[in-house]
Formats: sequence, C-alpha cells, structure tokens
Amino acid sequence: MNGSPYFADLTSTRVQEILDSPKVPVLLWPVGSTEPHGPHSPLSTDPIISIGISERVARRLADDPEVTVLILPTLSYAVTRYSAGFAGAIHVSEESLRAIVVDVCASLAGQGFPHVVLVNNHFEPEHVQTLHRALDELDERGIRGGYLDLTRRERAQRLTDEFKLGECHAGRYETSLVLAQAPELVDRDAMARLPYVGVSLPQVIAAGMKDFREMGLAQAYCGAPAEATVEEGEATYETLADMTIELIRALVSGTGGRDRSGLFGRV
Repeated sequence: MNGSPYFADLTSTRVQEILDSPKVPVLLWPVGSTEPHGPHSPLSTDPIISIGISERVARRLADDPEVTVLILPTLSYAVTRYSAGFAGAIHVSEESLRAIVVDVCASLAGQGFPHVVLVNNHFEPEHVQTLHRALDELDERGIRGGYLDLTRRERAQRLTDEFKLGECHAGRYETSLVLAQAPELVDRDAMARLPYVGVSLPQVIAAGMKDFREMGLAQAYCGAPAEATVEEGEATYETLADMTIELIRALVSGTGGRDRSGLFGRV
C-alpha cells in the first residue's frame, strides 16, 4: 500500500478508504511565496519551510489513533509586492489568492474533508490578511479551516530570538530551516559572506514602507544568515510541529484550530 503522506500521491481508492475510516482526516496545505530570499537562499524558501513543517507533523502523527494527516499540493504563489525590485518575485492578487483558498477548501469539504490547515510561512501583511479573509468566508459557509498565525505574539515567543525581533527574511531563522530541509539549495559560500542586516520588518512595515530596498534590505534579506545552522533549523521545526499538532487537536475537537489574526490584522 502507498504510504506516502501526500494527498496527490494516493489513488482514488485509497482516498475513499481514508474517508470511510473512523479516524478524522486532516489535510495540511503548505503555503508560501516564490520570491527573492537573498543571494544565498532559494526563491522557494517559504514553501520549503511549510513543507518541512507538514512532513514532520505527518511523520509524528503517522500512527495516531484519532487522525489521518495528509499533505496537499503546495501553494507556492502569494501576495508579494515588497520584493518586486528583485528578479524572481511572482505576485498574485489578493482576490486570486482568496479565490483559490476558498475554492480548494470548499471542494475538499464537499467530499468529506472539512479539516484543512493552512501551513503558511510568508508574512507580507496583505498576504496574511487575505488568508484570514478566505477563512472568514469559509467559516460563513460552515467550513472551519485551521491556521497557525505565526505573526501572533504568543506564537512568535516560542520561536527564535531573530524571529521575535522580526529580522527574519532569509536571515538566520529561515536559512536554518532551509538548511535542515533542503540543504542542497543553499549557497553556503554566499551565505558565509553576508553581513548582519538589522532591519525589523514589523517596524519598517508599521512606518509605511512597502519595498525591500526602501526598508534597507539591499540584497533581499535581513538578519544574520551567516549564522544559520542545520541544528537550529531542526530545533525550530520541532517547535513549529508542536504548535501545529496542538492546533490540529483543537480543530478536530472543535475547541479551536484557527488563530485570530495577529500582527497585521485583517482586511
């Protein structure tokens, strides 16, 4: 039998078996942007992190007696305007993002998969706001999606110092996570040469800046990527997986499962 945790790797027959099982199916949807992450980390940094979390959660819950966890095909397009001045940024509109999230979740709910958890690691305010708006619309239809919003203070406090400072676009935090998940995609020579860039993204965003260069991210990164390690990445994944599993339990039990909007509010 196919033991892949990926939804799209399964046959239709196997999907029906999961639907017929007494265990509750939970679908993790990795979400992130395709955009510049410095001269050292790939454009796919955000989706790589979301996939890394999802795979670790799926492994930890593989033999769980209550839930069956599967991973949906990754959504690698996002609302991403801040990095537009660099090669490789792919932006989709708020309306396009809202529509795909609503349509996919509604389609899945209609065939017996109401529990979709957005595993997002792209934090541009308009992107985060749009995910919340999509979940609001689904909620109005009676479909309760899950979402771990890492822009919430209580979530950030469980993560690294760099993340808490907001100096984490392709810095030590994100680069460590990519090193732990897809090390072959990090240019370690370039990484080692990069100086610390002390820009707090929440502060410059609050000041009204909406362009990486204007913010001081001259090479599309901030923080200290040269300090990134596999060990930090793995430790951070453990924390992210812990939080995601806690959220899954709350979603399935009906006691929670969706964070209220954090730092950036809602549309």
